[in-house]
Amino acid sequence: MDTSNSLKSDFSVTGKSRVRRAAKRASYRREDIYRLVDELKLGHIGFTQDGEVIVIPMTVWRHGDFLYFHVPNKSRLQKLLESGQQVCISFARYDEWVLAKSAYHHSANYRSVVLFCRGERVQNPKEFDTVFASIIEDIEPGRWSQVRTPSVQERKGTALMRLTIEEGSFKSRRGAPSDNKEDLDLPVWSGTKPACPFS
Repeated sequence: MDTSNSLKSDFSVTGKSRVRRAAKRASYRREDIYRLVDELKLGHIGFTQDGEVIVIPMTVWRHGDFLYFHVPNKSRLQKLLESGQQVCISFARYDEWVLAKSAYHHSANYRSVVLFCRGERVQNPKEFDTVFASIIEDIEPGRWSQVRTPSVQERKGTALMRLTIEEGSFKSRRGAPSDNKEDLDLPVWSGTKPACPFS
């Protein structure tokens, strides 16, 4: 992903984005947040509509300091963002299962991001192409120059949404099980194992 004009500073922290449980595992650094977003590119977008909470998994990618995703023109997410409503996007990956000697202390080594954003539709054709090229080039370098670019009809039917991150946090866990001292002699294996051995 493009890193120009990025990594300017940490995100501001309010009561909404502050990590309370295991706060020592939290970070508000753009570098930590951007790294996971760039790696996963699968975000779960949460919003409210008619008093109901809805979460939708979407391809979300970063270009500079903005996040982008695309939806059909006149979709509910487009209308919601254009009305000024804030959305919450989460990214998460389990890297390892943490198996302890007690059931209570089983855990996972993970990385996660929660972001609060507002957005708008990209209207500039040059930005439209640049941003779409960035995700395709990230998947396979050199591919944008090989494929057909979006047609006039495809551009009309697609709303590319640009999200400004207003605040957010990164949280992770790494390391071995946190066994109680009195459990260390129990005759059961403890340690870590890949959460998804085929990834």
